[in-house]
Amino acid sequence: MARQTKRMKIREQIAKDRGPVEVKKVRKKRKPMSEEQRKAAAERLAKAREARLEKQGGPKNVHPDVLALPEDDALSLKNVRSWIKTQKELLTAARSEERANVKGAIAKRLSHEGYIRNLETYIRTGTYNDMFYGEHQQNRIRSMCVVPAYHPDGTQKRSYGCFYPDLGGIYIGPGRIEVNGEIQEVDFV
Repeated sequence: MARQTKRMKIREQIAKDRGPVEVKKVRKKRKPMSEEQRKAAAERLAKAREARLEKQGGPKNVHPDVLALPEDDALSLKNVRSWIKTQKELLTAARSEERANVKGAIAKRLSHEGYIRNLETYIRTGTYNDMFYGEHQQNRIRSMCVVPAYHPDGTQKRSYGCFYPDLGGIYIGPGRIEVNGEIQEVDFV
């Protein structure tokens, strides 16, 4: 036991004689930029980003079909990224509600997480998997019949709220379709 304490005293003495082992690097503070300098730097940075995108041929993680959509399209890249930003803000609020044990907070959180995941998948693959779209999932995606199915008697099967090209509108019920927001009576078999 005596040797161990003696060793410890020697080590402590060596450490004191040596001084601090880690010398922290002192960072020189930057001079504050003026408004003109800040605007000029932002313009240079934007120009450099555009040049880099042109050189690369577009963002790497964005599907070409999504990238080809115009900015005024509902599912354009710009719109979808703004929706993701909004949903992430709503997600943080839902998490705080969940910690406060608010009823229904877990369902809200999971809904926001799923919607964000679907939007990110859409940007990456070009396939939209969700039934709703918009900043707050306020709009419903309309389905379209590409290949019709038939009953055993030969009549075509119809689903409510689905667009049928042979009818030229959305099927609402037997003998009724919706075309441009107007309900029309139609005779079809």
